[in-house]
Amino acid sequence: MKELSFKLVISIVIMVLGIIYIIPTIKPGIWPYKKINLGLDLQGGMHLILEVDANKAVENSLGRTVEDIRNSLKKENIANFELNRIEGIKISLKLTSSADKDKFEKILDKEFPEVRIISRAIADSITTVLMGLPDKEIERIKKLSTEQALETIRNRIDQFGVSEPDIRIRGENQILVQLPGVKDVERAKALIGKTAILEFKIVDDEHDLNAAIKGDVPSGSEILYQSLEDRETNRTKKTPFLLKKQALLSGSYLTDARVQFDSQYNEPYVSIDFDKKGARLFERITEENVHKRLAIVLDQTVYSAPVIQEKISGGAARITGSFTPDEARDLAIVLRAGALPAPVTIAEERTVGPSLGTDSITKGILSMIVGTILIFLYMMIYYKGSGLIADVAVLFNIILICAGLAMLQATLTLPGMAGIVLTIGMAVDANVLIFERIREELIVGKSVRAAINAGYDRASIAILDSNIATLIAALVLFQFGTGTIKGFAVTLSLGIVASLFTALIITRLIFDLIMNKWNVKQLSI
Repeated sequence: MKELSFKLVISIVIMVLGIIYIIPTIKPGIWPYKKINLGLDLQGGMHLILEVDANKAVENSLGRTVEDIRNSLKKENIANFELNRIEGIKISLKLTSSADKDKFEKILDKEFPEVRIISRAIADSITTVLMGLPDKEIERIKKLSTEQALETIRNRIDQFGVSEPDIRIRGENQILVQLPGVKDVERAKALIGKTAILEFKIVDDEHDLNAAIKGDVPSGSEILYQSLEDRETNRTKKTPFLLKKQALLSGSYLTDARVQFDSQYNEPYVSIDFDKKGARLFERITEENVHKRLAIVLDQTVYSAPVIQEKISGGAARITGSFTPDEARDLAIVLRAGALPAPVTIAEERTVGPSLGTDSITKGILSMIVGTILIFLYMMIYYKGSGLIADVAVLFNIILICAGLAMLQATLTLPGMAGIVLTIGMAVDANVLIFERIREELIVGKSVRAAINAGYDRASIAILDSNIATLIAALVLFQFGTGTIKGFAVTLSLGIVASLFTALIITRLIFDLIMNKWNVKQLSI
């Protein structure tokens, strides 16, 4: 009797907790528990396939290698050389002195072991060395660029506040992004695809901007534009700037970026903080360039170009640009998450509207209701009163599955709803095995209580074996599956655990309570 009371209390507690976790989904805001997350196919949202320009990542890596080689040559006092990147992925170096050639060979062996020498040629006492990266290194950079892009995009989306996004690599250089519930599609695309390469460059006021616009761009300088949108006319005005090509500081030294508001005009701006090294560089740059304009450039677009009035210490700066609060927030997100290692383009885009999601939910719930009613009717007709007990267990089963989804904050997808229907059938199947064993025991003349005990004892092993095998398959699906397959695996796993509990514990408990209260002599089965 004590064991029966203990089982009853535990079962009631579990059911009450299940109902507590389900109610916020039915009536949101009733208490501080989260509701069940719906997948892309149920609540609508975005489906994107992004393509990472891995070749650009290789070119960027080679460009950094060129600059590193240049700096190393200057440190070794090699002055007469010509170093260029050619054909995108090759480096050409021309040396006029044999002594410089020997110095270069030592530099290459010591500091650049990953650089491969393609060819050497000597003509008119000029040594030309053609270099590149080994094929393995190129493949490593390409793979790494896709992985880094995945993490950067994941960080941005996490800060954007999307619930249960699905982000994963597909193929060699593609990234699949599914964002359930996203309504502002254009804003999300802009946030995901922004390369976010932040650079600080000095404005070239020594040369004529108008001449540069006409085509006479000085060596070592470039023309970039500032885009300002007039919110009243929706027109964009582009202002040209002649800038020094060399970036004095990059966003790689950033530690934080956040939105703040100007106290005078109440306009949002992005406040940025540098790490210790970045702070020292920024202080030195501002000290050496007082009364010059320092352009803040993001993705080859000038955001602002304030005049440096004095040395700036402390490692803090601000980016202004007539932002809306959302634009400032998104800019802070991409700066905090870091720059993409290579540009990404949208290879495929689909938007699932909320109405389609609602239609899927309606049809999915209808199929669950119809399937459940048919199962209920079958069990009551075939197993009579015992079938009604099995139906009660099925209701508890559905409550536990939904509560598990809410508790774990798992995502319910359309295949997940199919998983719920499947586990309902599996729960009934377990009861069928038990009831058939009870029937057999009654046929051979055992009492009702003895038949129930024998039926549960003998059927339990077979039920456990089959359900554990299915649970292992579901866990494998969850581990190696993606997207909607995971949604199916989650509900299947929860359903198996719930069906074992309801079939072996709840129905047995109901039988025991009935037997103790009424001492039944004939079982309706």
